[in-house]
Amino acid sequence: MIKAILIDDEKSSLEMLEWLMGTYCPEISILKKCNSAAEGIEAIQELNPDVVFLDIEMPKMNGFEMLDRIKNINFEVVFTTAYDQFAVRAFRHSALNYLLKPIDPDDLVATAERLKQKKSTPSTEQMELLFHSLMNQKTNVERIALSTGDGLVFVQTKDIAYCQAESNYTNVVMADNRKMLVAKTLKEIDETLSGKDFFRVHNSYLVNINHISRFVRGDGGYILMPDNTQITISRSKRDEFFQLFAKF
Repeated sequence: MIKAILIDDEKSSLEMLEWLMGTYCPEISILKKCNSAAEGIEAIQELNPDVVFLDIEMPKMNGFEMLDRIKNINFEVVFTTAYDQFAVRAFRHSALNYLLKPIDPDDLVATAERLKQKKSTPSTEQMELLFHSLMNQKTNVERIALSTGDGLVFVQTKDIAYCQAESNYTNVVMADNRKMLVAKTLKEIDETLSGKDFFRVHNSYLVNINHISRFVRGDGGYILMPDNTQITISRSKRDEFFQLFAKF
């Protein structure tokens, strides 16, 4: 069983999450439901949970402030939030677990599966990435956490050359030719990295335009990356692709 503590200042949200867990995730045992961050800290210290489902926006002390007061975070955290799409991107950048309110049962089940498979308490670096992304609402993120089979890898987005779809995974190829298999679809990676430097040239490829070596017009047109990989530009994307370079 996965021992959980639920923390949310809204009683209705706590009751709904409790019902969803009882209905869809019987492997999660709820140790306690807390209506405030202060109550949550006491419960964590007393009950030693495996995971804390934590609301972010709470009066007096929000979820981030609560975690900052806990010296040793030896449990997993799943943030529950009603934040906008930008904030969702911030969670993806830092590779932290989150559930968007109103909570979808399928998302909760998927989260429970991840919790069963591995224990990964949030690192200081992940939390710093999250805070930076939330506080600096810019189109382009400068740093990202990639979840690989060996753990988390923190990279500068400018050093990513291109990403290639591989079923439900994505091969992330760095400018120095390092390759990492990430447990995210290319669509999810695209949504995370979306900005002026990254462009989806094909269903299977997302490229950093700063790392394109050449464009070759023959054979329908393709781009050449630093590792000599040839990537075809889909017909529907060609006009938009050329507009990126129209100013040069």
